[in-house]
Amino acid sequence: MSTAPMAVPDPTPSVTLRALTKDFGGTTVVDHLDLDISSGEFFSLLGPSGCGKTTTLRMIAGFTDPTSGTILVGGDDVTSTPPHKRDVNTVFQSYALFEHLDVRGNVGFGLRRKGLDRRTLDRRVSDMLELVELGDKGGERPARLSGGQRQRVALARALINQPKVLLLDEPLAALDLKLRHAMQAELKSIQREVGITFLFVTHDQDEALSMSDRVAIMNDGVIEQCGTPEDVYERPTSVFAAGFIGTSNLMSGTWSAGCVTVSDTLSIPAPDHRGSADGEPVSVTVRPEKIWLSDLTPQMFRTAGTIVSNSYHGATTQYLVSITPELTLTVLEQNLPRMRTEDRWNPGDRVELGWLPEHTVVLRTTPRNRSESALRADARASAGTPEKL
Repeated sequence: MSTAPMAVPDPTPSVTLRALTKDFGGTTVVDHLDLDISSGEFFSLLGPSGCGKTTTLRMIAGFTDPTSGTILVGGDDVTSTPPHKRDVNTVFQSYALFEHLDVRGNVGFGLRRKGLDRRTLDRRVSDMLELVELGDKGGERPARLSGGQRQRVALARALINQPKVLLLDEPLAALDLKLRHAMQAELKSIQREVGITFLFVTHDQDEALSMSDRVAIMNDGVIEQCGTPEDVYERPTSVFAAGFIGTSNLMSGTWSAGCVTVSDTLSIPAPDHRGSADGEPVSVTVRPEKIWLSDLTPQMFRTAGTIVSNSYHGATTQYLVSITPELTLTVLEQNLPRMRTEDRWNPGDRVELGWLPEHTVVLRTTPRNRSESALRADARASAGTPEKL
């Protein structure tokens, strides 16, 4: 009995950026960006407004010319290629639907321009509408659709051309919270089914963490950190990355002999950290949910403080705990079924708190214009993994 040969993954990145730079009127918006996005990957560019993420996407799409650098799509240099000749499609925040066409007309627009025969076009459009769960809406005009349905039409119109890369510029930003969460799950499901590389631009950290295979955190035109959602959340490598993703307790101090001295009375052990010299200024962070106010174990680093405030958040209660006059830590405790309201700590209570040493993350200043390999080396050093030469 013969067996079919195993499929060999395409080793060529879907998108390659080398020293990609964009200046506007003397201001550098994207600064020598180096990046490889794998074939079939759901990749997110995450950052605040003005960080350069949308400009990067527009350069890949061909809508904005780079000042310098190189853009490759599927291994082909497209730096100077017109947008309509690049093997990419874009979904915009505004959807940009043709209001005079019905849903089928919108979805099939690109195929009609390619001169596809009617039977093949109708089949492809029907298949795509089924994929985005709009099979019964083909005859509707966009004005009669909800925001979520309009977003799906825009997605179907972009996917039907089977591009090598789909670029998504904050496509969920206009939706309400509940619908946005539902569409996040649908987008990821569709991406897995079609197998096309998605490059997703967003300022919403929850979107990036919940959908992406990898996330690049951008700030002032450069990538601060690039890695899996778990990497960038659990093991941030810069002060900006730690502060932008989730809530962090950031403290400044001095590194020496496996500890970060934050004040005369507080020295925090960080045995897993590598790469800082004794006496070097560093920052240190620990996530609020990693800190315990009860059931402390002997393995934990411990300190004491005073409850400043508490606030109920449904699944959790958030506490602000004053450690020194200059330092207040945020702590998140799960509201377990056995806990009662009167079991919570109240302002003025003196408490002991602690966390496991491995949850202490030491942050070094990330130099600008870091290559992706250098960013990975930073991540290995932060996690205590020796760098391979």
